[in-house]
Amino acid sequence: MAEPRVPGGDTTRLELPCGETLDPHDIDLGMREYSCTCGERHAVVTDVHPPSRFVPESLVSILRDTVETADDFDEFGTPHIMGIVMEEFPDDVVVHDAAEDGSVGYTLLWVTDFRARRVHVIIVELLVELMEHAVSHAEDDTTTSEFEQQMREFDVEAFVDQYRDMRDFSDEFDTPV
Repeated sequence: MAEPRVPGGDTTRLELPCGETLDPHDIDLGMREYSCTCGERHAVVTDVHPPSRFVPESLVSILRDTVETADDFDEFGTPHIMGIVMEEFPDDVVVHDAAEDGSVGYTLLWVTDFRARRVHVIIVELLVELMEHAVSHAEDDTTTSEFEQQMREFDVEAFVDQYRDMRDFSDEFDTPV
């Protein structure tokens, strides 16, 4: 006999990297971490979170001007950033496509096996690698060596701590820097 359910209710559950599941409807747009029944906290990122959640808007602007996208998105953004993270950590990130579910407020949801701060560090490291790769193709050796010098002096951990303090991640109303 079929089990009764609420009409229109969605029983979709997202299996997390830890093996537990969550209902994507339990994620709200201000959420940065999900307290899982496994006892850990998992980073939460949605497509509506701007890339400036992780790096200053000035850098986001440069990335948008220089990175060409070959997909349905108009410009480089959070889906591309999370795609890079998924490429590096395929077993530690799950994605949920909510394009057909107008009740959640986002189209894409990523939940990681890492906490929010660790994901922030990973994203900054990967964006630095992306920039290093782009600069390596520059035909100006001076620019390349200047950038490489700056990156040797760049402390990702310190940057993330300072950026998170500036953004005041203690509430859901943080604003771009």
